[in-house]
Amino acid sequence: MTIAMLPADWLNLFVHFLALSLLSVGGAITTAPEMHRYLVDERHWLSDSQFTTGIALAQAAPGPNVLFVALMGWNVGVNAAGGMQAGWAAWSLGLFGVLLSMVGIMLPSTTLTYSLARWGHRNRERRAVRAFKQGMAPIVIALLAATGWILASAHGGPLQNWRLWLVSAVVSIVVWQTRIHLLWLLAAGGALGWVGWV
Repeated sequence: MTIAMLPADWLNLFVHFLALSLLSVGGAITTAPEMHRYLVDERHWLSDSQFTTGIALAQAAPGPNVLFVALMGWNVGVNAAGGMQAGWAAWSLGLFGVLLSMVGIMLPSTTLTYSLARWGHRNRERRAVRAFKQGMAPIVIALLAATGWILASAHGGPLQNWRLWLVSAVVSIVVWQTRIHLLWLLAAGGALGWVGWV
């Protein structure tokens, strides 16, 4: 995939990630639906396949959850260079995309979180602080559900790929109702994929 990126486009990418950083309540993954809308649907800087593959790869790799943002920036940069066949240009623009996206997603939320966490800890007994914490829980859950919907929809609707949707529903219920460690559920999902059930 080849795209044209002007300096204003790079600035827009950075500013968009700055804004997403302030919405990333519950982690950067909760902003995936908005990233998809902006990067794939609106700007056409990434293909749907690049987007979902980037998230899947970053989530499978050890390390922080936010790694998928670096892959989004990398893919935008590589696409701006015309693909990996562009050699050093692809590497340079890919790393530039990683830098813009990671600084954009990390800087505001890290600064705000640090400042507010210190203030919240000092004022943890205030009614407003307790109410804020309780009010944020449904928002985080809804953002995570929207992310799951976007990722599952990339593989077809409920009727087209019912097994994937069934596994998603069962895992959601198991996580909600039990204390089974997530690694066991990931292993079970991997085993179902390995045998070709999903």
